[in-house]
Parts: sequence; structure tokens; C-alpha cells
Amino acid sequence: MMSNLFSVFDPSSSIFNLSLNWLSTFIGLLMIPSMYWFMPSRYHIIWNNILTTLHKEFKVLLGNPNQKGMTLIFVSLFSLILFNNFMGLFPYIFTSTSHLTLTLMLALPLWLAFMIYGWLNHTQHMFAHLVPQGTPGVLMPFMVCIETISNVIRPGTLAVRLTANMIAGHLLMTLLGNTGPSLSSMIIIVLLIVQMLLLILESAVAIIQSYVFAVLSTLYSSEVI
Repeated sequence: MMSNLFSVFDPSSSIFNLSLNWLSTFIGLLMIPSMYWFMPSRYHIIWNNILTTLHKEFKVLLGNPNQKGMTLIFVSLFSLILFNNFMGLFPYIFTSTSHLTLTLMLALPLWLAFMIYGWLNHTQHMFAHLVPQGTPGVLMPFMVCIETISNVIRPGTLAVRLTANMIAGHLLMTLLGNTGPSLSSMIIIVLLIVQMLLLILESAVAIIQSYVFAVLSTLYSSEVI
């Protein structure tokens, strides 16, 4: 029995006190081996087209042709989050992206690496970002404070956005599913239709949130390059 509403997101499976739920993060790897077949499958062709499109878009967002290989980081980030979001839609599979433990682990090191690189290599550029162009002299101290705060909370907003969106849909589906046994047959049919529509919506959210996370990370990195 659930101790509280959010206990459905708790890691509960364990052996020798080691939480096995986090192994669900690697289930996405099972979707990859088809790209190593001798004859490319349709899945391989579709996935290659998606990655190529993302590569071109991230390259435009970065805006610096000298930074080769940077898009690989964000395409990999998109793939990892997308796989985890989708795996969480299957029954009895732990949704790792609904925990700040994973999302902060993705957002914080990226942001920290960008900041260290920017302040060490482009110090004047980073100082210029603290004061938007055309700011009156009187407002400059306030703008520096505001820009600094908005910069510091970026990894937190990235992590919380992804976590909150993953929790919201799963929580709604859990709440509706728990009311099923106490309903009549006609209402259960309506409930099943609503659950299927919610599942389609959650599939769209899984794609959109992974894309948003990767794009925002790209935009943050483009400011320091």
C-alpha cells in the first residue's frame, strides 16, 4: 500500500540494499543494437534521419563552426533522455527521469563545465553577458545581480522542468488508474479511453521534454563559446 501519493516514484526493488530501479536507465541501450546489423533496418534509417536533423539544428544554435564535435554531446543527451522518458511509459519500469537525482546529474555538470570554460577562456565575453547592451548606468548593479541569479539557477530550472513534466503525467495516470476498481463498467470504458489519450499525450511530452532539455543546454553553451 502506498504511504503517500508520490511513493509510486520511489526506488523500491533492491538486492543487497542496492537499488536496481536505476538500471532502467540502461534499458534504452536495448533499442540500439539494430544499428549494427549488416543491412540497415527501417528503424536505423529513421533514427539516423532524426540524429542528422538534430545535428544540423544544434550546429546552427551553437553558431561557431570551429567547435567541432560539440553537437555530439547534445545529440547523445537528447537520446538518453528520450529513451528514459519512453521506457518510463511501460508498466513496471522505473522512470528515472522523474527524479532530480538523474536530471540534476545531467544538467549540473554540463552547466558547470560551460561556466568554467567560459570564465577561463572568454572572461570579457562572460562579463559582457552580465550587463545587457543599452542598460542605463544606474541599473547596471541591479542587472548584474539579476543576470547572475538567472545564470546560477539554470541547471535547477532544467532539472526541475524535466522532472515535473515526467511526474505530472505519470501521477495523473496513476490516480485515474487507482479509481478503476470502484467504477461501473460503462465508466471504466470511458476511463480506458481517457487513459489511452493520456498515454499518447505522455509520449508527446517525452519527446518534447528531451528536445527542450537538449536545445536549452545548447543555447546555454552557445553563450560561452
